[in-house]
Amino acid sequence: MRKFSVKQLTLAAATGALYAAMTLMSSVFGIAYGPVQFRLSEALCVLPFLFPETSWGLFVGCWVANLISPYGPLDMVVGSLATLIAALWTARCRCKWLAPLPPVLCNGILIGAVIAWQQAGSGSAFWAAFAWNGFTVALGEAVVCYLLGLLLLRLLPRIPFFRERMRLPN
Repeated sequence: MRKFSVKQLTLAAATGALYAAMTLMSSVFGIAYGPVQFRLSEALCVLPFLFPETSWGLFVGCWVANLISPYGPLDMVVGSLATLIAALWTARCRCKWLAPLPPVLCNGILIGAVIAWQQAGSGSAFWAAFAWNGFTVALGEAVVCYLLGLLLLRLLPRIPFFRERMRLPN
């Protein structure tokens, strides 16, 4: 089992708290939950590219944010696991331009399925609802992760405080 330093745990906890706060702020504007999502907090999902320890903070932050999800316990579990899978996958990326792709794919598929199941159940309409919701969730995720997330990946290495703490891919 890998041991984390106090600095790494603190960064993971701060990332989780920031994710939850940003999602709750996005929900005030009605853009955090639903078939079309523009969670500004999802930009943080690229952080494991530079800081692998933030993966678990993102998972906890997403779980906290999903406590008020209109999709209930299913979104708390599946949504949080989608974020964790995407974060762990992002931590393994070696190309900055691919770092936003895992959150786009994981959320498009898993959250698209949750919303489709809530809308259509397990009936024949599920697949059409899944295709549409998967597309709209992935589209919103792509906008946030590729615009804001890549901006974060570009700016953070320029800040000395973060530069000395990050893992720079080969």
